[in-house]
Amino acid sequence: MAVLIKDIKARQIIDSRANPTVEAEVVLDNDMRVFTSVPSGASVGSTEAVELRDNNPDYLFSKSVLKAVKNVENIIAPEIIGLSPLEQGLIDETLEKLDKSDNLSNLGANAVLSVSMAVCYAAAKLLNIELYQYLGGINSCVLPVPLINVINGGVHSDNLLDFQEFMIVPIGAKSFSEAIKMSLEVFYNLKLLLKKKNLSTNVGDEGGFAPQLKNAREALVILIEAISKAGYSTDEIKLALDVAAGELYKDGKYHLLGEEKVLSSCEMLEYLGSLLREFPIISIEDGLAPDDFEYWRNFTNNLGKKSLLVGDDLFTTNPKLLKQGISNKIANAILIKPNQIGTVSKTIETIQIAKRACYKTIASHRSGETESTFISDLAVGLNTGFIKTGSLSRVDRTAKYNRLLYIEELLGKSAKYGGNYI
Repeated sequence: MAVLIKDIKARQIIDSRANPTVEAEVVLDNDMRVFTSVPSGASVGSTEAVELRDNNPDYLFSKSVLKAVKNVENIIAPEIIGLSPLEQGLIDETLEKLDKSDNLSNLGANAVLSVSMAVCYAAAKLLNIELYQYLGGINSCVLPVPLINVINGGVHSDNLLDFQEFMIVPIGAKSFSEAIKMSLEVFYNLKLLLKKKNLSTNVGDEGGFAPQLKNAREALVILIEAISKAGYSTDEIKLALDVAAGELYKDGKYHLLGEEKVLSSCEMLEYLGSLLREFPIISIEDGLAPDDFEYWRNFTNNLGKKSLLVGDDLFTTNPKLLKQGISNKIANAILIKPNQIGTVSKTIETIQIAKRACYKTIASHRSGETESTFISDLAVGLNTGFIKTGSLSRVDRTAKYNRLLYIEELLGKSAKYGGNYI
């Protein structure tokens, strides 16, 4: 006899930035139960699915999510109870219909995704298989290349760096575990270098250092030095940027306040091009604002053969927006954040569209994270090839890396490392 969903509960918990978020619990009629929680972003694209908060100024600075919790228990649960957890597509479609909006603003993307993910976990547990196996089947074997955020800037820190993230990318590793080893050695050496220069080694929201550096070049130079001090070359460890240009774009110009520059779209392209020529950068995320659509085409034409040009705020994990980007030949990679689109099914659909168009896919966390390791399993299950889940400090970040190390062990000799496929 089929095992069905017996109950769904939700609760308000705390994320890594001390903000409330939603945890959902799915109980099956064989008394099996699973929990999962959803993250929250600081740099939020205007076309993302909407996270529902209570906006009560007298309670937790308007950030509480008790409405979303009630929506899970009072609106979602009655419609999902009695269904099989193996019917992910039907359940996700039901969730979207219940919301009755294009952006999940009625029930809240945090409410909807918490249930969608919990159902997915429940299905894997019911079948007694790992989540990555349930998501991808026998082809799930590629451990992703990590884009590791070791210097924080932008809205992720209180320093003057305009760009949001400066990352190291260990493409020369032979395995995921070696990639983590190499990255840790760079991380240690970076900390020593910052101390030597009397710069702060406090960390930002995503676990990377947040020193008071003057500009992007200064951050990139010290990363090159840390890579060298660790005994590696820039053929083995590349660099990556998250410009988060939408945060800099005002009145048709890019305002780099830390660098005391105001750049036109053409000048921003020239600036990014000069960084590409000067440094071993393999990926630039959100190099232009999503509203700067026409220049995205120029950006792709000019720099797309030299680097991954990743759309985050540009695409917000949305199948429709990605299809528009593909037809207009803008960007060549997409960041995959489940809470931007709100269901597991839509997340998988977006990855599949990207792969068919030969766009690279990068499974990604958010700045406000929980202990959930869903994106680690997603990265392996869907063979995204890349993952971006912060630095090598803070448990909310390292939990994802540790899960991948365990998956690599489970896969054994069948495990492949994404660096061999770039």
